[in-house]
Amino acid sequence: MTDPWAAQGESGSTQVVLAFDDNRLATQLFGHYGRNLALLERKLGVKAESRGNHLTLEGPRDACEQARRVLEYLYEHLKRGRDVGPGDVDGAIREAVAQGSLFDFDPSEERQAFDEIQLRRRPVRARTAAQDAYIRSLKRHTLVFGTGPAGTGKTWLAVAYAVHLLERRMVDRIILTRPAVEAGERLGFLPGDMKEKVDPYLRPIYDALHDLMDRAFVERAMQSGEIEIAPLAFMRGRTLANAAVILDEAQNATSMQMKMFLTRLGENSHMIVTGDPSQTDLPGGMTSGLAEAVRLLEGVEGVGVAHFKAEDVVRHELVQRIVSAYETHEAAARATAVRRAYGDPRPSAQITPPDTVEAPSDVEPSLEPSLEPPVIDLPPAREAH
Repeated sequence: MTDPWAAQGESGSTQVVLAFDDNRLATQLFGHYGRNLALLERKLGVKAESRGNHLTLEGPRDACEQARRVLEYLYEHLKRGRDVGPGDVDGAIREAVAQGSLFDFDPSEERQAFDEIQLRRRPVRARTAAQDAYIRSLKRHTLVFGTGPAGTGKTWLAVAYAVHLLERRMVDRIILTRPAVEAGERLGFLPGDMKEKVDPYLRPIYDALHDLMDRAFVERAMQSGEIEIAPLAFMRGRTLANAAVILDEAQNATSMQMKMFLTRLGENSHMIVTGDPSQTDLPGGMTSGLAEAVRLLEGVEGVGVAHFKAEDVVRHELVQRIVSAYETHEAAARATAVRRAYGDPRPSAQITPPDTVEAPSDVEPSLEPSLEPPVIDLPPAREAH
């Protein structure tokens, strides 16, 4: 790739021209029908026009600089034989925005703002600031909670870190567990052995394993016991030593189940608990063990907590808007419930329950109860004749 050059465009905008050495890699960089460039335009507010292996960026100076850094990083990514998809483009954009323009960027040095997990198959790098904090917490703490909406990468990164520990023989096995709770449906009796009964509930974890490891190795590891699948109810009485233990969909664990699971932690083990507190499938009135555990253990030494939000969703960008819409609706419903509870008819009132009731300023409050009997007025007695 040749050095870029910049010029002043119309209405004070900046133009940056990039020239890429390899036409084939440039085509992959721009994406099928230019979809990667379209994502860049939408996220950073720039205009990108490609002609062969040349690309012209036009827009605000800072936005053009961020777009240039994104494209240079992804081009180096392709030169190393790695694939680039919309998710990689979105992650690179978020990282460039997080870095700002505090230092010069050299893509060949692969200077990293976001942390990554090294695997034999390929490295797994954080795409958002929340994922970066999550990975750093996984490396620093023995017990880590990852909470937040679907699509933020909680389970996928947890499995990636467990695979990382197993590949480097820092643990002897991976144990995957999940509460066997249906998502609002009654599936009835499931045929087969224990593995076949639990498999439908653990399919997302299987998908992550096959994405991060060779399929044949996964099958061998499951047969040898290096990767173990077990329902949460079967964890009682065990001591999980030298293992990376993942509890997925933990919002469906009761308080007793969560306490039981957390106390299984043995020597040289790492425990990761993931879930979305807003999607609990427990019967009405039951407290989610995940929410309670996070409330009780956040701040305890050796325990890390990573909170994800709607803006951290890394699936299809429509998922992020769906999660935001549901969160807005739930917040409005809570506000309405508070207004009704305190009897305020105003549609947008912010109600705060009073802590104390102040006495009128001209009346001195009595600190002790009065001991005098009340005075009762009685009608006068009639005189006898």
